[in-house]
Amino acid sequence: MTPREVLQTLARAVHELGVPHPLHVHGNNLGVPGNVETTLNTMAGVDGYPLHLTHIQFHSYGTEGDRKFSSGAARIAEAINRNPHVSADVGQILFGQTVTASGDNMSQFRNAGAGSPHKWVCMDIECDAGCGVVPFKYKDKNFVNALQWAIGLEIFLLVDDPWRIFLTTDHPNGAPFTSYPHLIRLLMDKTFRNDVLSRINPDAQAMSTLASIDREYTLYEIAIMTRAGAAKLVGLHDRGHLGACAAADITVYTENADREKMFARPDFVFKDGELVVKDGSVVKVTWGATHVVKPEFDRGIEKEIAKYYGTYHTVNMNHVKVTDQHIADDGRGHVQVQECKGRREKTA
Repeated sequence: MTPREVLQTLARAVHELGVPHPLHVHGNNLGVPGNVETTLNTMAGVDGYPLHLTHIQFHSYGTEGDRKFSSGAARIAEAINRNPHVSADVGQILFGQTVTASGDNMSQFRNAGAGSPHKWVCMDIECDAGCGVVPFKYKDKNFVNALQWAIGLEIFLLVDDPWRIFLTTDHPNGAPFTSYPHLIRLLMDKTFRNDVLSRINPDAQAMSTLASIDREYTLYEIAIMTRAGAAKLVGLHDRGHLGACAAADITVYTENADREKMFARPDFVFKDGELVVKDGSVVKVTWGATHVVKPEFDRGIEKEIAKYYGTYHTVNMNHVKVTDQHIADDGRGHVQVQECKGRREKTA
């Protein structure tokens, strides 16, 4: 069995079960120079079924130049533009202190030496799961970090359709989500972007095409990428718009030419119609919903899965089942089931 067969089978299953969102794929060879080839092969490997690629910046590296590390952003963006069944979130890195967290223990162990400060933890849970946590500081004078920063922005600016590219920092691995206002300004303000570019590692500047890209995101494109497009991608039809029967998740800002200041401090935030933020301060804490899907499937498969757990795992199948009561523990939110569309045939 090959990785391609696994990918095709899972993408087909998600599609034919009618799950509203596409298969989300964490690609192979994360952070490895030359992984752009793997990412392009992954796009081609789903045989036209819907596919979402996560934190694609970390999967867009070439091997050109003296340091054998280069940007593959143009090739990635071209492939996304050419394949309407593919979407991606960027996983932008931003300069400063953050912490990386991953279930890929060995990758985190590999990166521990570059951690800043030099404190880290990796753990396995009876070989069934694990986690590695490594603090990390991205530096604008570091060649690799600076080029990673440029690669993410190149992808944002070269992908044409804001409905299929999403604003993320792979929180917290690339940067904390609190840095989104800064990232939005980088996308909307070419002068500001080029000013930051001029201060990064000069070798990274030379390896990037960022200075030649004139595009500036509009407010409408930011709204699509951060609200409407994200809601549509995962099938939340009552979110991401202000139409009839919408959930009234609304954020109100005062116009400011400095988009970072504008998005950093909303005047009002309404959650399901309730005022939760006023003048930049939280005035009420509310619990949201956990959105789930429950597609129909052949229940006979559970006998085979239970047998597999009994043979190869340290827990049985019933230990990993999640009920609605588990999700809504202590009244913190509720379960909202999203409709599946039933069996679908491939359209691409």
